[in-house]
Amino acid sequence: MLMVNVFSNIDSLCNDALLYFNQYADDAVNRRGQFLVAVSGGSTPQKLFRSLAQPVYAAKPWWRQTHLFFADERCVAPDDAESNYGQVKRLLLDHLGENQPQVYRMRGELEAQAAAADYAQQLKQFSENNWDWPRFDVIFLGMGTDGHTASLFPGSDPAPAEPVLAAKAFYLNRPAWRVSLTPRVINCARQVIFMVTGADKAEVLSAVINGTGDLLNWPAARVNPQDGAVTWLVDESAAEKLPPDLVNRR
Repeated sequence: MLMVNVFSNIDSLCNDALLYFNQYADDAVNRRGQFLVAVSGGSTPQKLFRSLAQPVYAAKPWWRQTHLFFADERCVAPDDAESNYGQVKRLLLDHLGENQPQVYRMRGELEAQAAAADYAQQLKQFSENNWDWPRFDVIFLGMGTDGHTASLFPGSDPAPAEPVLAAKAFYLNRPAWRVSLTPRVINCARQVIFMVTGADKAEVLSAVINGTGDLLNWPAARVNPQDGAVTWLVDESAAEKLPPDLVNRR
């Protein structure tokens, strides 16, 4: 099932993401006693993290039953400005006081292959359905101007066998080793939410949404949950090339 929700600005988009986060956390804890969520870094989710840190959400009881994972990470120290974990810590975790989730970070200070192997073992602690990884309640993803998502980049294997991989990326002229969840894990999630903003992503978004983007060159098109839903939260600039009948204006 696919939904494309279009917003006039990033504030409205992130407010909707906040409501989804709260809804899925409540539902997961009530149904299964725990909430398994994976998040991504980047500029768009920063407002979401700041909103979750506000008192009304920081006090939510479900934080203590939340298991917080990461969709990808750069191979840098956790206090580096480029660290996805570091971003979440500064914007969210440092403001939750004692109401902390269990956090499972990708150890970016390790060599990339070692970090990937380490994270695969962390995921295995939550294995279910004969998988070596959990079924996430929700995974929040972004999408780059080249169609990458998490750290799955154009030209990479569309269907790697491992749940976590190491990759050398050169996105925006910033070469870096990265660690990423793979489609094997992402496509087992109950819900996947993409947060996408900017006119520079309109063409690739159209290709991915309309099914004209091939899996090799548009990695975001590889996200297709087996028994779950994908929701796209996009701003008007990113949605400008989508046909009107595909969008739900909010």
